[in-house]
Amino acid sequence: MMKASLVVTAAALTLGLSSVQAQDVDRTGWPESFTVGTASQGGTYFAYGSGWANLVAQELGLSGGAEVTGGPMQNMALVHTGDASFGMTTMGPAAESLAGTNPIAPGLMMDNACAMFPMYQTPFSVTTLSSSGIETIADIPAGAKIGFGPAGSTSDTYFPLMMETLGVDFERRNGGWSDLGGQLQDGLLDVIAFAAGVPVPAVSQLEVQTEVNIIEFTEEEQAKIQEAYPVAPFSINAGTYTSLTEDARSVSMWNFSIASCDLPESFVEAVVDVVMSDNARMVGIHKAAASTIPENWDKNQVLMWHPGAAKWFRDNAGADISDEMVFSAK
Repeated sequence: MMKASLVVTAAALTLGLSSVQAQDVDRTGWPESFTVGTASQGGTYFAYGSGWANLVAQELGLSGGAEVTGGPMQNMALVHTGDASFGMTTMGPAAESLAGTNPIAPGLMMDNACAMFPMYQTPFSVTTLSSSGIETIADIPAGAKIGFGPAGSTSDTYFPLMMETLGVDFERRNGGWSDLGGQLQDGLLDVIAFAAGVPVPAVSQLEVQTEVNIIEFTEEEQAKIQEAYPVAPFSINAGTYTSLTEDARSVSMWNFSIASCDLPESFVEAVVDVVMSDNARMVGIHKAAASTIPENWDKNQVLMWHPGAAKWFRDNAGADISDEMVFSAK
């Protein structure tokens, strides 16, 4: 699997240490470096993941950074096998990976990837050029070329199925978000269908260069998708993009950061503390992190918790995580 890395190294003194790191923590077994599996450049996963990877590296005095990957499905595989210490996934791909239906390794139950902390909801949104005349899902012409993101990503896994459910006839295209945004602008695509935290960097960049339509679902379309897939109602706030004058109706799926289940408990606890102890700092990395708050621990109903993460949320957020949902070595 081809991967590109963005790595930083910094001293822990760069930023003030938070409560867990300020203690005399036993670092036995801690790695000297770590990687975070994200997704393609131009998407929210890469921007968000690069940010918290760099923050953790600075706070803990380690070498660490983000890897460009194929997204949630591949991240589950990378973390399960130990090729990446950490990753980011959505609940749908996580459930499929645990069940052995991850298309990257069919039949392999990826149960060595543990929940670490809640990230944000991933809205499913549709973007076109204003010049296309497409203003609703029903306006998408038969045979339209739609870019669904990297192969195996949450977008690519679920959005084509959603479009089929809504009766859209299309030609499927894959690629990184920045590349697909360029193809849309060049007229090589009719639509790009994103599943990513908002604002999506590639869409924000498009808005600077041309006029776009961000298409919402009708109430009927939203209800139909909710009935068929593991998603919840979502509203993209008007202030998210300059192209939006009103909130846009959508659906979403929760994202969680994941850790290799065999990483030391004290290490994962310290990582969680860095990310969860100062939300304003995380929001400074990406606006989607407004949902990266302790009380959203309960949005994980799929993955076993890493013991270090479970300890942090129990101690600091009063999380009622049952022992049955905490990973223990077999």
